[in-house]
Amino acid sequence: RDVAPSRGLGDVYKRQFGNQLVDSAYQYLGIPYVFGGNTPAEGFDCSGFTKYVFSHNGINLPRLADEQYEVGQRVRRSELMPGDLVFFTTYEPGVSHTGIYVGNNNFISATSSGGIRVDSLDSGYWSPRYVGATRVRR
Repeated sequence: RDVAPSRGLGDVYKRQFGNQLVDSAYQYLGIPYVFGGNTPAEGFDCSGFTKYVFSHNGINLPRLADEQYEVGQRVRRSELMPGDLVFFTTYEPGVSHTGIYVGNNNFISATSSGGIRVDSLDSGYWSPRYVGATRVRR
């Protein structure tokens, strides 16, 4: 009988790398939000945070959220894996906020209200602002 091509190793690798990204991101919980911030010492804004976490895992992302949305492969919300970038529209039309999906419908991001923190994609604030997601892997 015919056997479908194995998806095994690629998927395992994507998942391991995604978990590595999430582990990296969690180190910065509670770091304050600073518009234009790029490091833990100065604080982060949303895209500064994602750029920093990805760069420490070997991937150079563009600096701005809307530019990051153009990188990688688009992912349906139902197929999100830890380490995927999630994008939102907040203070202006189009993509203006980004975070890292951590699993269980949650994501970590730099928020102006709480610094680096975990929020639910289903929250009353984030759910209607969700734009999409991408998967960027080495």
